Amino acid sequence: MNILLVYPKMPDTFYAMRHFIDVIGKRAAYPPLGLLTIAAMLPEGWNRRLLDLNVVDTLNPEELAWADYVFLSAMNVQHESVREIVSICREKGVKIVAGGPLFTHEYEGFPEVDHFILNEAEITFPLFLEDLKNGNPKAVYETKQFADITTSPLPAFELADMDNYVYSIVQYSRGCPYMCDFCDVTALFGRKPRIKSSEQIIRELERIHALGDTKLILFADDNLIGNKRELKKDLLPALIEWRKKVNPPFFFATQLTINLADDEELMDLLLKAGFRHIFIGIETPDEDGLKVSHKTQNLKRDQLFNMNKLHQAGFIISGGFIVGFDTDTPAIFRQQIEFIQQSGIPLPIVNILKAPPGTELYDRIKMEGRLSKPFAFTEGETNITPMMEEKVLYDGFLEVMANIYEPEKSFERIIRFMELYQVPKTGIRIPETYKVRELLMVLKVVYRIGIRYSHRAYFWKLLFWTFRNKRAYLDKAFFYGVMMYQMHQTFLHIRKNVLIENHVLYAEAEEKAA
Repeated sequence: MNILLVYPKMPDTFYAMRHFIDVIGKRAAYPPLGLLTIAAMLPEGWNRRLLDLNVVDTLNPEELAWADYVFLSAMNVQHESVREIVSICREKGVKIVAGGPLFTHEYEGFPEVDHFILNEAEITFPLFLEDLKNGNPKAVYETKQFADITTSPLPAFELADMDNYVYSIVQYSRGCPYMCDFCDVTALFGRKPRIKSSEQIIRELERIHALGDTKLILFADDNLIGNKRELKKDLLPALIEWRKKVNPPFFFATQLTINLADDEELMDLLLKAGFRHIFIGIETPDEDGLKVSHKTQNLKRDQLFNMNKLHQAGFIISGGFIVGFDTDTPAIFRQQIEFIQQSGIPLPIVNILKAPPGTELYDRIKMEGRLSKPFAFTEGETNITPMMEEKVLYDGFLEVMANIYEPEKSFERIIRFMELYQVPKTGIRIPETYKVRELLMVLKVVYRIGIRYSHRAYFWKLLFWTFRNKRAYLDKAFFYGVMMYQMHQTFLHIRKNVLIENHVLYAEAEEKAA
C-alpha cells in the first residue's frame, strides 16, 4: 500500500513568521507532527511519503499516481488549501483519508473526502486500519474518549527533511485545565492534561538529534505546565539528567500560562532542562475582558510584573493579544499599545477576537445571532459582529498594529527586553558551530535587511546599541533585527488585507463623513 501524507499550506495571512522564514532561507517553521505520528502507526511494509505544501509548491501528479491513499491532516486555518487538495485528488481518482481539528469540528463540510479519522488518532485510526484490512472501511470514525498518549508511537521524523524547517517538534501533553471561551483545546482534548512518559520524550529527542542539525525544538503542548506535579516529578528531572549526559545542540520552546511566574521551583527546572522561548496568551490588560472570556489564570495579578520576572529569570516571551471582546471600549486600543510596549515582549501577536467552531464562545455568539461569516483564521478578520462599531474596531486594531510593529516601535520594545533579560545561570553550554549555509544566511540577512530594507537604520541601531551595552546578546540582537523586519512586513500585509476585506465598510464611512 502506498500512502502519501499531505500537509496543507498555511495561508500567508496567518503565518506570523513567513517573512522571517524566507529571509533565513527556510521553507516552513516546523514539520507536521500529526502526520509523522500517523505514519508511524501504519502497518509494516506500507510505503510512506510526506508532502508538505509549505515546503513544495504543488501536488505532483506523479506522487498522486503513485499513491493508493492521500492522508490529510489540517487545522481550521488551512481550509482553503484543503479544498484545493481535495479537488485535485477527486480529479485524479485518489482516495482521501482526513483527520485533525478542522475535520473533527467541520467534517460535514467536506463531502468529497472518503474517510474521516476524527478526534484522537490513537483511538480512531486503528479502527479504520482494521476495517480497511477486512475490506469494509467506514466513512467516519469518531470517539468521545480521550487517548492514553503513552501508547502514542515514536513519530516517523525521518520522513521530514529538517533542512527545510526552522525547528523541530515534539508533544508531551494534550489538554488544558483552563476554560478560555475562545479556545477549542478543551473541546478537542479535555481539561485533564494527559502526558507521555519522560522515556517517550527522550526517545523522540534522541531520534531528532540523530537525524540532523536542529537548534530549537518546540514542545507543541496546549499548556506545558497544565500538570505541574508530573512535570516537576518526572519530565524535567529526566531532561536535566539527559542534557548533562548528551549536551544536545538545541534549546526548547513551548506554550504555557502566565502563572508559571508564581512557581520559582518550576521556573528553575524549566530553565535547567533547556526551555527558553515561551508563548503566553496574555490577551488583554483589561480585567473585564479577562473575566468575560474566562481567562481566570490571568486575573488578580500584575501581568507586567509577571512578564518582567520571567524575562529576568531567562525566559524569552512571545505574547498573544486580542482586541474585540464584548467589554472592550475604544480606549482599549491605546491601553493595549502602552501595555505591550511596557512589557518588552519582543514578538507580540495581536488579533481580533474570533469564535472557532467547537468553543463556548462560538455557541454563545451563534445563539445571540452574531455570527457574521464562516470561521476563518485570517489575521485582521473576525466572524463575530462586534459590540462596538465595526469601523472603530478595525481602525483601532490597525492603530495597535502600527504602534507596535513599525520599526521604531519594535526597536524601543526590543531595547526594553534587552534591559530586562538576564541569561540564566544553568550551566548549559551549547557549542557554537557555524556551517557554510549559516554564514550564507547571515550574509543574506545583512543584504536584505541591512542594505536593501528602507528601515535598515533600526537594524543597525539595534546591533550597535547591543554592542555597546549588552555585547553578550549580539546573537539575540541579530535575530530580533530580522524579527523587526518580519513584524513590519506583517503589519503592511494585514493593513492591506483589512482595507481590502472591509472596503465596503470604509467606503460607507467615507460617504457618511462627506
